[in-house]
Amino acid sequence: MPSPVRPRSAWGLLALASAPADGPVAFGDDLSPCSLLEAYRRGLYPFPTATVEHRLLNELSHEPEVAAGRIALQTGSRDPYGVAWCSPDPRPVIYVARARLQRSLRRQLRAADWTTTVDVCFPRVVAQCREGRAEHWLTDDLLASLTILHECGYAHSVEVWDGDELIGGVFGMRVGAVFSADSQFTLRSGAGKAAVAELTRRFAEAGGVAVDVQRDSDHVRLLGARPIPRAQYLDLLRGPHRPSPLRTGRRPVRLLTD
Repeated sequence: MPSPVRPRSAWGLLALASAPADGPVAFGDDLSPCSLLEAYRRGLYPFPTATVEHRLLNELSHEPEVAAGRIALQTGSRDPYGVAWCSPDPRPVIYVARARLQRSLRRQLRAADWTTTVDVCFPRVVAQCREGRAEHWLTDDLLASLTILHECGYAHSVEVWDGDELIGGVFGMRVGAVFSADSQFTLRSGAGKAAVAELTRRFAEAGGVAVDVQRDSDHVRLLGARPIPRAQYLDLLRGPHRPSPLRTGRRPVRLLTD
């Protein structure tokens, strides 16, 4: 697997044991492919600001914690409050060996004539995930780095199709035994859930252990996510598992109900 650049070790100096459980654990504007990949490996994900107002809100809201050393500042940042880096505690994950579909979703998918693919149109999936969102955290800089990481084999997408129409999808970053799912979209009821379910199934087949859904909610609980302590999540990232590549062929979505 090619590397976008040699990984830097700056994130390795970040101590998460005393970091906030909610909200940012660090600030810094380096969204280069190298920084982004290393951050995911350390249990972080980015939340860039889309406006000057959001950037000022970051500084005003969190400057006391930064001054006290509870939130780190990325070294060398020109606009340190431009990107918040998060690592929630607890962290919601779907253990692939225990994943189960809701009964209502199983009924829907049995009757659907949809298909799924992997990495057929990563840029389209990411573009759909930011379409119509009030907070455009999927900024152009982040998209550029995600695209490079996709080309290098680290970032992946799962697509759901109705014929030739793209109706749902999910994308994220693969780190060893964990797949960190960044965002999903749905253009047809149930298609986004089907994308996450298909990601979970294919990642399990490849030897993966868990799909990280980053932020807890009733929605992700319905997909089988359960919160685990941050320390346990970090152990998963450091685990010895080395999954094989995701299978990319087209499949009927009905196979998810087997």
